[in-house]
Amino acid sequence: MLLDTHIFLWWLFDDPKLSKKIRTILCDLNNPVFVSAATVWEVATKYRLGKLPAASSVAENVPYWIVKAGFKPLAISPEHAQLAGSWDIRHRDPFDRMLAAQAKLEDLALISDDRSLTVFPIKIIK
Repeated sequence: MLLDTHIFLWWLFDDPKLSKKIRTILCDLNNPVFVSAATVWEVATKYRLGKLPAASSVAENVPYWIVKAGFKPLAISPEHAQLAGSWDIRHRDPFDRMLAAQAKLEDLALISDDRSLTVFPIKIIK
């Protein structure tokens, strides 16, 4: 499984918006869970822009928090970038496009609460 950025942050901050279903999935050690390099980029960018002021401890070292949470980092490959950039799908968010491309090419379900991602031909767990 691959975490959308907001799910990763909700997990780290024990946010009540994280559903019981997703909490159960993430607590199951038999489920390998990945966090994309795109999420690291998104958190750092949004923190710098002042959109995540409460996430300073995470934003200053996102890779540390991925490992601390028991998740695995997922690098961005040229193939991921090719698909994300060339997909003929109306969706402007580059972070979402990358996560969708990674989910597709790595055959991972994307855990997300973002309805706009349903335009991509990927499995989404809500």
